[in-house]
Amino acid sequence: MFEREVTDHILTIRLAHKKANALDLELCDALREAIEDAAADASVHAIVLTGNGSIFSAGVDLPRLIDGGAAYVQPYVESLDAVLRALFLFPKPAIAAVNGHAIAGGAIIAFACDYRLMTGGRIGVPELLVGVPFPPLALEIVRFAIPRQHLQSMVYFGRTIEAPEAHTMRIIDEVVHVETLLTRAQTIAVQIAAIAPEAFRITKRQLREPFLHDASRVAAASAGEIDTMWAAPATHERIRAYVAKTIGKK
Repeated sequence: MFEREVTDHILTIRLAHKKANALDLELCDALREAIEDAAADASVHAIVLTGNGSIFSAGVDLPRLIDGGAAYVQPYVESLDAVLRALFLFPKPAIAAVNGHAIAGGAIIAFACDYRLMTGGRIGVPELLVGVPFPPLALEIVRFAIPRQHLQSMVYFGRTIEAPEAHTMRIIDEVVHVETLLTRAQTIAVQIAAIAPEAFRITKRQLREPFLHDASRVAAASAGEIDTMWAAPATHERIRAYVAKTIGKK
């Protein structure tokens, strides 16, 4: 599902799952485990997340979601939350080397990182166009990463934007050529990893803690309703229509 390589104490995780690195239950579980292992491994000073080909990740595996039905949805939503939480709280530097399209959950994976580089393609969160609400932590990560003046338009209209516009809007940090993506990501990872580890860990947690608290409050009030909507047959019909319109399946 992904490839791992360590260079100068920087672990590069390259997603290589199915056609578009779509996030299914197995990938979420495996990626969470890899991130947790890296957090516990003293020889790993930072991670770089990237993809294969021209797609970083197309987000949730929608055909799998509707095929799996309600029995698949609950463990999947929990697994998605767990991998996002592991990455958002990763105590070391995490660099997103976005090698192409990063859509929906793929964008949120990138948003959870500390620094985002992108070669091209589109990035955005079209969840409302799909017809599903954001899980609480996922939306807080979006809120964390997208500047306030752009947040509502990106979320309500489900906008996906090209890399140069995302850079102008400060959603990503750099646009780089595909041939230099991993080299530049490695450089940034080494630079941030040179910060005193405990000072970095505490500061990163302080920056993200308010968003975690907000996610917990929303989850306490609305998680049951959100989970019910994700599992509802009417929601799956909306997803089926979206998939048919956008990728010609189902």
